[in-house]
Amino acid sequence: MSDKMPNFFPVDAGAAPMIELWRGGFLESLHHGHAVVMRETGEVVEAWGQPDALIYPRSSCKMVQALPLLESGAGAALGPEHLALACASHQGGAAHVGRVERWLADLGLDETDLRCGPQEPQDRDERDRLILADAAPCQLHNNCSGKHAGFLMLKRHLGGDAEYVDPDHPVQASVRDAFEEVTGLSSPGFGIDGCSAPNFATTVAGLAQAMARFAAAGEAGVRQRAMVRLREAMMAHPDLVAGEGRACTELMRAMDGRAAIKTGAEAVFVAILPQARLGIALKIVDGGVRAAEAAITALLVRHRALDPGHPVVAHYLGPTRNRRDIVTGDTRTAPGFA
Repeated sequence: MSDKMPNFFPVDAGAAPMIELWRGGFLESLHHGHAVVMRETGEVVEAWGQPDALIYPRSSCKMVQALPLLESGAGAALGPEHLALACASHQGGAAHVGRVERWLADLGLDETDLRCGPQEPQDRDERDRLILADAAPCQLHNNCSGKHAGFLMLKRHLGGDAEYVDPDHPVQASVRDAFEEVTGLSSPGFGIDGCSAPNFATTVAGLAQAMARFAAAGEAGVRQRAMVRLREAMMAHPDLVAGEGRACTELMRAMDGRAAIKTGAEAVFVAILPQARLGIALKIVDGGVRAAEAAITALLVRHRALDPGHPVVAHYLGPTRNRRDIVTGDTRTAPGFA
């Protein structure tokens, strides 16, 4: 835990123009935000907006939340698929649900032990299967069920009662310690996430610092080895981290092991660039996911993790098309950004 306390700024203070949407020759939408590119030493390579803007990382920090699972030894025997799911915001497809269910069964647990709540799957095939079976979605379909399976595994190791999402539970205390250590900042507080777990606040720069440490990690020590295993698992299984058609999956596939990326609710996005030893964090102030996906795409291209000519780039940045495939506008970076 760090005693360093920055001068926190509200999220709307000093935000920079980042993503524009043009239509018919006129600017239709403009998204402001904050972004930081950082080295593990704490050096800010470049920044837009206010690096000390206070944010909730939401699901973008799931690899940080998974650190105690490995550092404690509780998850020593887990394979890359388990670790990818521990970092995932999956869409509740059969590949996600089945793996989490088997993971719990191996622990002698089942869906009722989860505390993430049921969620309708985003995966169309699984949603249709449930409708045809007249079945309700369960907690396994929750996009955070893999993270919660990891929490349950850690709870078995650390002890504590069944309510492992309580902020004072040993599981969440260990998560907070890891979070503050890798961000280099004491968190001023937390909010309760959609999956019922506490989500600790930090700055955009603090989140970028954490990602830079993941990027630069090697084999020197328990934490670094845990970071390597988590980032490698994400890059090896982008389909488990999100799902078909999702930005995390599509962009990681396109980069073919050059970066691990993760989105979070309310337009947060992070990237871990091992080859460049850089971490990236960004937040779009208005919570617009479209803008966050465009902004992370631009930064990945800028830092040579993503080929600008790859077709996936045009999906998030460039001409916009309607349902008749007519070009209707353009999504582009604002002047001065990326």
